[in-house]
Amino acid sequence: MNNKMGETRHFSLASEVPESAAEIIHVVYQALKAKGHDPIMQLVGYIISGDPTYITSYNNARSLIRRLERDEILEEFVRFYITEHER
Repeated sequence: MNNKMGETRHFSLASEVPESAAEIIHVVYQALKAKGHDPIMQLVGYIISGDPTYITSYNNARSLIRRLERDEILEEFVRFYITEHER
């Protein structure tokens, strides 16, 4: 008989879950792209309206994007734009 049957197993998913706004936006962007949507237009629609149906539920994207406030998403876009154009 296997003695390991009674042992508690621990699984760590933390490394797979995006934490930062940039990581979440990237995952959502990829999910929208994979489903054939225009990611830019979908994200703009979501930011303007707050309607989560602009974001696909594929790969848990809708749930992820709702972890962020819309102003956090906009801040991340502006931060990235400024950083890229200061070079």
